[in-house]
Amino acid sequence: MTRQFALCINNEGYEASLEVGKVYRMIPDEEASAPGYIRIIDESGEDYAFSDHHFYRIDLPNAVGEILASA
Repeated sequence: MTRQFALCINNEGYEASLEVGKVYRMIPDEEASAPGYIRIIDESGEDYAFSDHHFYRIDLPNAVGEILASA
């Protein structure tokens, strides 16, 4: 089993919410993913939908994902 994460590669317009180079946990959201958005937990600790051009999606092994998700 894998957990999905996204590496922020562009925070233009969201400097307070996203850090370039940081890995964010993705939240499954079929409505957001259809139009080119992904839902992530940002710096506020809340989940929001962002345009996926801000991120590079990565899959991590479950053990690594659990560690990052609990950090």
